[in-house]
Amino acid sequence: MGMNVTRKILSSHSATGDIKNISPGQSIALKIDQTLTQDATGTMAYLEFEVMGIERVKTKLSVSYIDHNTLQTGFENADDHLFLQTFASKYGIYLSKAGNGICHQVHLERFGIPGQTLLGSDSHTPTGGGLGMIAIGAGGIDVACAMAGAPFNVAMPVVVGVKLKGKLRPWVSAKDIILELLRRLSVKGGVGRIFEYTGEGVKTLTVPERATITNMGAELGATTSIFSSDSQTLKFLKAQNREHLWENICADKNAEYDEVIEIDLTKLVPLAAQPHMPDRVCSVKDIEGMKVDQVLVGSCTNSSYKDLMTVSSMLKNKKISDQVSFGIAPGSRQVLEMISRNGALLDIVQAGARVLEVACGPCIGMGQSPQTKAVSLRTFNRNFEGRSGTPSADIYLVSPEVAVASAIKGVITDPRKLGKSSRIVMPKQFLIDDSMIISPSKKPKTVKVVKGPNIATLPKCGTLPRSFKGEVLLHVGDNITTDHICPAGAKVLPYRSNVPKLSEFVYQSVDKDFSQNALSVKSKGIAGIIIGGNNYGQGSSREHAALCPMYLGVKVVIALSFARIHKANLINFGILPLTFENGPIYKTIKKGEALSFPNIQKELKDGVKITVELAHKKRFYVKCDISERERNVLLSGGILAYMGSRNS
Repeated sequence: MGMNVTRKILSSHSATGDIKNISPGQSIALKIDQTLTQDATGTMAYLEFEVMGIERVKTKLSVSYIDHNTLQTGFENADDHLFLQTFASKYGIYLSKAGNGICHQVHLERFGIPGQTLLGSDSHTPTGGGLGMIAIGAGGIDVACAMAGAPFNVAMPVVVGVKLKGKLRPWVSAKDIILELLRRLSVKGGVGRIFEYTGEGVKTLTVPERATITNMGAELGATTSIFSSDSQTLKFLKAQNREHLWENICADKNAEYDEVIEIDLTKLVPLAAQPHMPDRVCSVKDIEGMKVDQVLVGSCTNSSYKDLMTVSSMLKNKKISDQVSFGIAPGSRQVLEMISRNGALLDIVQAGARVLEVACGPCIGMGQSPQTKAVSLRTFNRNFEGRSGTPSADIYLVSPEVAVASAIKGVITDPRKLGKSSRIVMPKQFLIDDSMIISPSKKPKTVKVVKGPNIATLPKCGTLPRSFKGEVLLHVGDNITTDHICPAGAKVLPYRSNVPKLSEFVYQSVDKDFSQNALSVKSKGIAGIIIGGNNYGQGSSREHAALCPMYLGVKVVIALSFARIHKANLINFGILPLTFENGPIYKTIKKGEALSFPNIQKELKDGVKITVELAHKKRFYVKCDISERERNVLLSGGILAYMGSRNS
């Protein structure tokens, strides 16, 4: 049988021989062509790379973006930006300055190459799949290892063919395609899977539309999502003056998929994700009439030229409702300049919009927090409770079409009621200006890396003992996100390069005393333990959600199941990700309970079954379902120690 696009690219990038016929679940190692970081994760990734003692990155291309921590209310963020700029200059990394745009949007425009692999320290790195890349989100330390020339290790995913039939009807958008998948599969339905989009409907979608779908595939928990590199891809690259990088990469006619899902585009309707999960999807028609307080268009999901032109066409000669606060955040400087020059921005401003910085902004709680108990419609990818900065607010995820229709009417509105929709024509030539992308120094030895006072020393893991005692610090339910563990927002993000300070905020929204209690247990020489439900650690790639608990003395997380990236991050920082063999036991273990691991080192070496002792020597067993390499990482005391032992 023929090969699908996923298998073709994975096979051409295997670092461990032929993987054409490898089964899902088996470990594979991939050569990484490109990396990206953003400033909320990049500072730590580069501190980790620095520890490795390598003079220059070994990838074909590495780019450092400043797009998250752009709100400068103190010296911390500006200091981090200077560190990132000087570090990039010295170590062979391109730097996209603050104001140049969101990493995923800019990378799609200016750096992505069909058929290549991209590893990024941001969970929405799969955006690059819209261009025909295998683009995967990972923890910063995995990205640091890739920059050092190491392959990226991952379990071979199940390849799901998503067959798109027909064509989207007016007022229905690419956002509705991915919301439909979330409605069907849930936020954990993509764990261990790659979604490859096929069928006649693919040809009707532009690269920005494809990127919206692959971007938000992260909310499925997927390893990544991908489209073919075809005539639409060539058209986009040609408009970016990068057509020489195009390669035709399509699935063979008789390509096989492990699973197949069909979506009839002609039957889709405008959809919305209700609070507080991206998979709580319903028809917009079902919630029509609800009063709206805030509407925001932007984020790496819906901030492209096509998205903003859609907004402009809908707002021309109209006004935003008096009751609504409406804002837009273009995804890149390229987009902002183009809508400024063609008059589209004027139509948006005259309608009553606020124009926000070209950055991630409110998507990660960096400004624009809504009022108390507000209803906020956003074209973003996540609506976790409290992520907006207002815990009592209800956040709905919608398409630009639904967002604007609702902003005009002041209530949630199905855009199909607005009559005939405008057809947005993609430009044959984008405006090209890379002056805010800084090339690395040609004389790196002359560059001094500048570290501000907020940049703390990287904490060490410590080796795994033969046995240890622990105390349960917290017992939580299903779908715990990295926002629960290590929150985003303007008050917290400036400390991403300062683990001791950042650790004060760990699990703050769940247990305000968590950090203090964890340090108290740690001071007694007892390991901290967290008990979790299904899909523990879903959400962003932020390794701080593992790094900070490690600093606080957490040594074990026992859960019903884990999200892929977070599980990898726990292993990288020496925290044991264990799963319950017997589900009911999960409910019986309480906060404050003492657990011990009498033979952990030997059992970890020997297999997957780990003994846990309760009081009075009562025992139960948990699994440590990891690869041989991950086992060695844990036994070494984390990824940095493991890398050091291999290089010594």
